[in-house]
Amino acid sequence: MKIITQNKKAFHEYFIEERVEAGIMLKGTEVKSLREGKANLLDSYMIVKGSEAFLLNCHISPYRHGNMMNHDPVRTRKLLLHKKEIARLHGKAIQKGYSLIPLKIYFKGSHAKVEIGLAKGKKQYEKRESLKKKEADREIERAMKNR
Repeated sequence: MKIITQNKKAFHEYFIEERVEAGIMLKGTEVKSLREGKANLLDSYMIVKGSEAFLLNCHISPYRHGNMMNHDPVRTRKLLLHKKEIARLHGKAIQKGYSLIPLKIYFKGSHAKVEIGLAKGKKQYEKRESLKKKEADREIERAMKNR
């Protein structure tokens, strides 16, 4: 499994309660650009329209050697999920405070996949607490390593 990009900000901003793997419908130049590692998930999110799931604001840079056949970098991309999975995720996501956030894009074999997380937003004090906990864990690791 080759990881292309991760959404590290999502782990700071949200509690990730559930993870789902989905395929992405891509054009040829998008796949080539992903293989070069040119993607960004910073402000992207997932929506459900009807019985289909879409990934919005995911930036995949244009392929260097693609000429007029290049793709739009931030186009809406369809996600490949079973209808039951889409309905289940949508049912959970419409609850107050929940969002569907892409966590990472990776290649599994020759297929591009995206990991979607059902996320609940953190309050400001929760973000501070998680930073303090992470810093304390680092200090413990350093102390154990030097010991």
